Amino acid sequence: MCHDLLCMDGNKYVHEVSSKNGSASEKKEVLLEDHDPVWLELRHSHIADASERLHDKMTHFVSKNKAAQLQQARAGGELSTRDLQKMVQALPQYTDQIDKLSLHVEIAGKLNVIIREQCLRDVGQLEQDLVFGDAGTKELINFFRTQLGVSRENKLRLLMIYAAINPEKFESDKGTKMMQLAGLSADDMIAVNNMRCLCTDTKKSSGGGFTLKFDVQKKKHAHRKERTTEQSAWALSRFYPVLEELIEQLSKGELPKDEYNCMNDPSPSFHVVPTTTSTSARTSPAHSMRSRRTGGSWARPRGSDDGYSSDSVLKHASSDFQKHGQRIFVFVIGGATRSELRAAHKLSSKLKREVILGSSSLDDPLQFITKLKMMSAEELTLDDLHI
Repeated sequence: MCHDLLCMDGNKYVHEVSSKNGSASEKKEVLLEDHDPVWLELRHSHIADASERLHDKMTHFVSKNKAAQLQQARAGGELSTRDLQKMVQALPQYTDQIDKLSLHVEIAGKLNVIIREQCLRDVGQLEQDLVFGDAGTKELINFFRTQLGVSRENKLRLLMIYAAINPEKFESDKGTKMMQLAGLSADDMIAVNNMRCLCTDTKKSSGGGFTLKFDVQKKKHAHRKERTTEQSAWALSRFYPVLEELIEQLSKGELPKDEYNCMNDPSPSFHVVPTTTSTSARTSPAHSMRSRRTGGSWARPRGSDDGYSSDSVLKHASSDFQKHGQRIFVFVIGGATRSELRAAHKLSSKLKREVILGSSSLDDPLQFITKLKMMSAEELTLDDLHI
């Protein structure tokens, strides 16, 4: 959501902070990357969950951090020399922690404002309902007629999803009527029509071979199946990328061989973590033997929980993945999304195997739409595609 809604430049986020002299605010650039422990902890969380956890962190910080308490102390009791000394020592850490927490509280607040202003809850609900078969043509038409405040881009995305699920309905003038109802341009319909072509099942027409599809060969009302094994507390988190299912199948050795052929047959122990170490394994290890560099004990914060140490609030925020089993490498041709990155991160913990995702590009929704508009009918012919 940060990358999709906040107009970030790569991982760079610009926000306003109060100037040191207190006269006016000034713009400050920050990087939302691995060095930020709060970002590491919350980057794959649902926005509602992230907002709740940030609120808890701020409350915990004020209640547990003695530097914050001393900062807010009122007259009524004399402070000991030791308390004053600790306050001075803790102030730099206090400033660093409150800056990090304040940054992410601001980001979560901006995201929630955008969600309300752009009616994204309603848009997201309809997107999910279309994919899982709980909504169809009638609901989409009603949405276009009643939700006048929805942006053109979000209407375009809804129509693209509809075209991916029902490509046959765009072979007549129905597609044009839907375009007019949504207030889209002819340029927008290029993206819709190209999406329809990409999602049409070409197995019958091309006699087999490589095809791009989103389970459209399943002739039933729901075009994606529910994940009954996973329960979520949030209504708008039913959808999951197809890639998530494919990686799970790969881990179990259940990928359909007619669609994902092995270049050479995998060994029987392909998915099994080896329990013994042979001579060849010692000379050519499967895992990297490079040790992780850690600082000396002088560089580590003291483990006391008295509220003065610099990581008293953020100490549980870091993510240190322990490698288990063989790595899974996945490469997506044509562009991956950040929801697929999130799926890879989630499955690394679930499968106890490090999932590494690569792609020819990492696209946000606008980039994906632009690429679709640039494609021609000739480029969408898949019969001569060799990988």
